Amino acid sequence: MGSQLGNAGLLLINTLVNIYLFLLMLRFLLQASRADYYNPISQSVVKLTQPAVRPFQAFLGPVMGRFDLATLASGFVIKLVAIIAILQIAGYGMAPLDDLAIGAVAALANAILKIYFFALIVMIILSWVAPQASHPGAILVMQLVEPIMAPVRRVIPPLGMLDLSPIVVFIAISLIDGIVVGSLVRAAGVVGALVGL
Repeated sequence: MGSQLGNAGLLLINTLVNIYLFLLMLRFLLQASRADYYNPISQSVVKLTQPAVRPFQAFLGPVMGRFDLATLASGFVIKLVAIIAILQIAGYGMAPLDDLAIGAVAALANAILKIYFFALIVMIILSWVAPQASHPGAILVMQLVEPIMAPVRRVIPPLGMLDLSPIVVFIAISLIDGIVVGSLVRAAGVVGALVGL
């Protein structure tokens, strides 16, 4: 019984860390896509993640004004520390450093792909029920997915009212998740079990 409660507690800790990692990667993607910084949702994400990102901002700045390395480094370190702590508490001991690093990178990639996956679903639903929505959340979703949708739309333009580009992006996300993230999870060994939500 105590062992089951301990496992449930470790699962809860891992889930909470992954949710925070999700917020950090959302912050990273919002800046990368040049989404409206003054949107109330953007402001909330920044406020929630700023305590974790601030220590890294002293020596890591954005690359090309878009890619916030401080946020990536913060997510990497938080996930790395969480994996080490969970493995120690669970009695696995210290995993090899390369497995830990691979697991943390896989967790970052997994969070980014999940954000795009859910944002695309929201975008598709909004395009059906409220195509001209002016809610801050709707605007932010559109700004978030546009950088990955625009290149696909140039290759596969909309056919009248039918836009096939989200299907292509969904397939690309599934392939990257299955091939790249899946390979990283397998390479991480026991650490791989702590990667996703």
